[in-house]
Amino acid sequence: MSATVSTHVLDARVGAPARGLAVRLEPCGPGGAPLAEGRTDGDGRLRDWHDPAAVDPGDFRLVFDTGGYFAALGVAAFYPEVAVAFTVTEAGGHYHVPLLLSPFAYSTYRGS
Repeated sequence: MSATVSTHVLDARVGAPARGLAVRLEPCGPGGAPLAEGRTDGDGRLRDWHDPAAVDPGDFRLVFDTGGYFAALGVAAFYPEVAVAFTVTEAGGHYHVPLLLSPFAYSTYRGS
């Protein structure tokens, strides 16, 4: 049984979900091709990856295209992308990795 991965992005600059932000899931390490990719929906969530977001235990990262997101809004930003590395330890578990974003800062945590 594989673990599942989800994310939710909030734009702290405006206090609303970050809509249309490109995200990809990839294994950590050299040569890691993306396992899944997609864009956040109107609620800032990535519910339907273009590829399955089910993984076996290991180290992974979510890469958020924050530069593209802010550029589309005409907002200057410091971070062109945010990569959040995390470890999946439990086959069959669910790993929710939220991101709170602004043009010059971000924070994350393990959600539920």
